[in-house]
Amino acid sequence: MRRRFVRRVLIGVGALVLLLVVSGWVLGWIFGGGWDRGQGDGPPAFFPFPLFVLVGLVVAFVFVMRGVRRTAGPVGDVMEAVGSVADGDLSARVEVRGGRDDRQLAEAFNRMAGRLETDEERRRELLADLAHELRTPLAVIRGNVEAMLDGLYPADPHHLRTVLAETDVLGRLLDDLRTLSTAEAGALVLHRESIAPRALIDDAMASFIGEAEERGVALVSHIPGDLPTIEVDALRIGEVLSNVLQNALRHTPRGGRIEVAASQASLGDAAAIMFRVADTGTGIADEMLPVVFDRFVKTSDSGGTGLGLAIARGLVQAHGGTISVASDNAREGSPGTTISFTLPVVHDGVGRTGGG
Repeated sequence: MRRRFVRRVLIGVGALVLLLVVSGWVLGWIFGGGWDRGQGDGPPAFFPFPLFVLVGLVVAFVFVMRGVRRTAGPVGDVMEAVGSVADGDLSARVEVRGGRDDRQLAEAFNRMAGRLETDEERRRELLADLAHELRTPLAVIRGNVEAMLDGLYPADPHHLRTVLAETDVLGRLLDDLRTLSTAEAGALVLHRESIAPRALIDDAMASFIGEAEERGVALVSHIPGDLPTIEVDALRIGEVLSNVLQNALRHTPRGGRIEVAASQASLGDAAAIMFRVADTGTGIADEMLPVVFDRFVKTSDSGGTGLGLAIARGLVQAHGGTISVASDNAREGSPGTTISFTLPVVHDGVGRTGGG
């Protein structure tokens, strides 16, 4: 592909130069008075002007050819790499060389190819993780149903409830994947309303007060009374808080403490509210912090599917906000993990993916 491109460029330039040379020859014939006057044969007599034109064309041809070689090479490299990517080789990259425009083209292609390769790797990882997560509940369902069919288990409410519970696991997994995929694709419909941060936190905490008491974990909140209302999808932000609280409860031992707080903050030049959930649990290892919001990432002692924090990140970003995590287990009494997310107070179109 690269050779064909260079060859076509050279042929085009050569044809153009040939046309100009012939034109100079014709001009020389016209202004030089035809063939040697009265002789009828011999080369055409040139005026100095057509001769200078011819010399200039030759010099221009030399510089044009040098420019073509310098430009056609990098462009040809990109075309060859494009063909490789089209054939499925997403590792293809282009050497950054040539002029400024050529270097920008090569760098843009390399960035594009890098994103495609990363997306493909994530797709494969997602399929592998999804297959792994589906395998366990399906195995339980299959084992129980086969046992009942073979007469090993009676088809009583106890064993049927086990099958039903595993179908619930599958249903939650599929719902989580649908929410995550629509959020990441920018297709999530947000039904925004003006709501107080206190109301969001109180509603989320109400679902976990009973579980916290059973686990012996103190669940408290700290919310100033002067916080402004925010324009968000209350159901989606409630889901974010629920996912974060659920993780905090799962990793906080008996006698621990979970604090949910809200405070005024800023996102760029816009006013915002920061929500913070801090626990005194086991914390997160340093090597896990960069990937804690990725899909299916979880520690060996974690329950669930590993999608909760990934969904939280997708929902926060859909609202135009940011989310972060910090963990410090080095000092006794310090919070094990703190997850904070910030949302703009007033909706200005950033992060809006639908609804109204």
